[in-house]
Order: sequence, then structure tokens, then C-alpha cells
Amino acid sequence: MLSHRMPFMMKSSQARLPDGPWRRSFRRRMLRWFTRNAQDLPWRQTHDPYAIWLSEIMLQQTQVATVIDYFQRFLKAFPNVRRLAAAKQQHVLRLWEGLGYYRRAQQLHQTTKILAKQHGGGFPRDAKTLRRLPGVGRYTAGAILSIAFDLPEPILEANTVRVFSRLLGYTGDPYTATGQELLWSLARAVLPCKRAGQLNQSLMELGRRICKPKGPRCEACPVFPLCQAAQRGLQAKIPRPRRKPVFESVREAAVLVRRRGRVLLIRRNPDERWSGMWDFPRFELGDVPAKRLRQELVKNVRRITGVRIEPGPRLTTLRYGVTRFRITLDCYTAKYLSTVRTSPANPEQKWLRPAELPEYPLSRSGRKLAEFFQGLGIGD
Repeated sequence: MLSHRMPFMMKSSQARLPDGPWRRSFRRRMLRWFTRNAQDLPWRQTHDPYAIWLSEIMLQQTQVATVIDYFQRFLKAFPNVRRLAAAKQQHVLRLWEGLGYYRRAQQLHQTTKILAKQHGGGFPRDAKTLRRLPGVGRYTAGAILSIAFDLPEPILEANTVRVFSRLLGYTGDPYTATGQELLWSLARAVLPCKRAGQLNQSLMELGRRICKPKGPRCEACPVFPLCQAAQRGLQAKIPRPRRKPVFESVREAAVLVRRRGRVLLIRRNPDERWSGMWDFPRFELGDVPAKRLRQELVKNVRRITGVRIEPGPRLTTLRYGVTRFRITLDCYTAKYLSTVRTSPANPEQKWLRPAELPEYPLSRSGRKLAEFFQGLGIGD
């Protein structure tokens, strides 16, 4: 019987942190398990705060298996703060292409400029200063400080929210202010004075590999005897599921405008999706009837680029998701006729040969259209 180690939490209003014996047992079990079972990942082979910060930003909203190759390529191109700070944004975005959430790459770039100018290319060793940097929140600051400098700073992200909620048997909503306060308090309370970074990494790894959202592998869990959800058979109900997002269906068009063997690219504005990336003229079509389609293509390309076109046939249709949108994208080819004004909605634009397209950062859908266009070998 481990009642002296178990924080009984039947209701969220009764929540309290576990006692000292529970915390000591938890640390021993987790660190021993991590020593034996830690996955060999490239960012775990260093204590360089730059590399650790880079990996943490890449891992946001992205699977570990996807991040590994991106991390290695990015670090090879930009091995330190100063190299990334000196790079052109286009090069940074091109190497980030495919990871999505491109604002992360822009914030990385912006942050390195601040670090190079104000901190000598290094990282501050306190959370308050770190959190003033673009894209560095409470979790990222805690990860950098604990993993790179072994400082006892807590972390809380999707995996550890699930682990801590189950350990406590917390039946409330972990994403409310009350739930977050409780879980952040536990995240800090369990940290040892030394090896804090290893404990934080072990928690994330436990959530990713063992304490999964569905079908948790409780038989392989090193802290199973300490887990209230497991003792009460509530693994499937804890944590309380978040509300499913409501997706909005959107119909868009992209137009590949041809001129003397070149195709028109525009750079997305700061207030647009994929800010800073390059793209083909793209716009929402809505429920435009077929008889008005040609008119809409001409009107919108002129609005965006200042170019008058002669629309051609539909080349292909792509279907994909971006945040809460489910997009149907019809792609058309068109012939350039003339330039009718010099102040378009997207002033930065270029006429590129198909062979030049790989040099420019595009969204995932934009890259598919570029490759499709290159494969067709369409001229004027």
C-alpha cells in the first residue's frame, strides 16, 4: 500500500500536490528509466543552448521523426547564433520549408539577431530575460535552462500535461487557469536540484512513448505504482479531452501566370498566411459559379499583382488543411498580357524560370504546384 505516496484527487477542487516521499520515489524511478530507455536523438548529444533551443522550436506541433532531418540540415547550415543572425530570411525559410508554422522560423531568425546584438551571441541564464525573446514562452525557457544549463526550471507541454494529470488523478480541465496552476506547480515540485534537464526530458519521453493519449502502456510505465489514474482505472478519462476544433471549408484558386518561359511568384505580406514565403497568386473563390470563373481569375490576379492575364485550363486540384481550415485549391494556368498598374496588393514579385523555383521558399501546397508545373514543361 502506497497511500503515503499518493495524492488523492477525486475532484479538481480537492487537488493538492504529492508529499515528499512520493516526489523522491518519482524522481528515482523516472531518472533510472530514462537512463536505460532514452531515445538517441541528435539534440541530446549536446548541451549547446542554441541547438537545444532550435530543437524545441522545431518540435512544437511537429513529430520527433519529422524534426530529426530538418534539425540536422538546419544546424549544418547555421551552426550557431551569429551564422543564423547573418543569414537571409529567404534562406532560413527555404530550409524550414515543409515543417509548417513558418512564423517559428521568422521568430528564430529575429531572436538570433537580438542575441547577437544584445547578448554576445549567447543565451541569458534566467527565465525572465529569455521570455522577452520572440517565440520563447514559459515552456521553451524552461527547456533551455534545464537541459542546457541544468537549472531547476519546470516545463509543461502536451505530453507532460497528460502525464501529470494522470499521476494526480486530476479530473478537472488541465487547460483552465486552475488546472495550469496546479500542473505547473507539480512540474516545479518534482524537479531535483541536479539532473533537472534529464527529468524534464524523461517526462516528455514518457508521455510520447508510454503514457499515450489512447492505449497507454501502463505495464511499461516506471511510475505506475504512483499513478492515481491507473489505480482508479481512469486512464481513458484523464485528462479531460479538449473540445474538437470546428473546421471551415474554403475554396481557393492559384494561378500560374506564364511570360516568356517564366512564371510569376509573389511574396506573401506580413498579415497573410505564410508571411514572408513566396507563392503563386492565390485567393479565395467561394461559391463562384462556373460562368463567372474566368472573370474572377482575371479580376483577382490583377488586384494582387497588377497583371492582366488570359486564363487557361485548370491544371490540378489540391486538398489540404491549414489550422482550422480545410482547403480545396484549384490551380489554373494563364498567359501574361500586360501590366496595368504598379502598386499591387503584393508589391514584391518575380518572374522566374521553372528551374529557379527550388531556390525560393514555398508552402507545402505551393511546392506541389511548382513541381507539377515543372513536370508539365509548359512554355508560353
